[in-house]
Amino acid sequence: MTATDVVEKPLAAAMKDGSRIEHEAAENSAFVSELLAGRVNEAGYADYLRRLRTVYAALEQAVAEARDDRLIAPFYDPAIERLAALDADLAHWVPGTSHQVDSPAADAYAARLRAADWGGALLAHHYTRYLGDLSGGQAIGKILGRTFGLDGAGLAFYEFPDVPKPKPYKDGYRARLDGLALSDAEVARVVDEVKVAFDLNRALFAELAENLPGYAR
Repeated sequence: MTATDVVEKPLAAAMKDGSRIEHEAAENSAFVSELLAGRVNEAGYADYLRRLRTVYAALEQAVAEARDDRLIAPFYDPAIERLAALDADLAHWVPGTSHQVDSPAADAYAARLRAADWGGALLAHHYTRYLGDLSGGQAIGKILGRTFGLDGAGLAFYEFPDVPKPKPYKDGYRARLDGLALSDAEVARVVDEVKVAFDLNRALFAELAENLPGYAR
């Protein structure tokens, strides 16, 4: 897809279509495949949650600090924040242990979020993470529940009690994206940062995949 193809679309479609290759590469990573196949143990899943916690701590701090930015304000919503849910899940999976993790991939992801100096760049990460959580994340939660026989325990990350119907929420989110007044150059910048976000996710999964033998279930 060329830059011209991207900017000729509404922003939400441009973000989705312009990052399709990067999205699929992250989605098809070895760690994700093994996790969804039920072949990752509790330790591996906890290490994944610890990395997510590093990312969401940086994202939610950056978004809160930028909540008055014209490109962030329409999307700032504490109801969808995930940090408290991640802490609850870690308390279930690895009670009494540190949430800290030695992860160059998670640290690089967090550093990118902290370094965002334009609301559009931060919005790209907000979109990538939260709309993903409200989409494929819902299916992942159900699969994990069945795999580990959890009956809902330890899966707070996938639960959005203040968003009872994800589809209308996502539709509204995309409508707000399309309502932003961005130039063609700005649309292209946002799309480029969505690609970066998926590449950072892929790096995180690749790091986890290095220890798949130790995570075998």
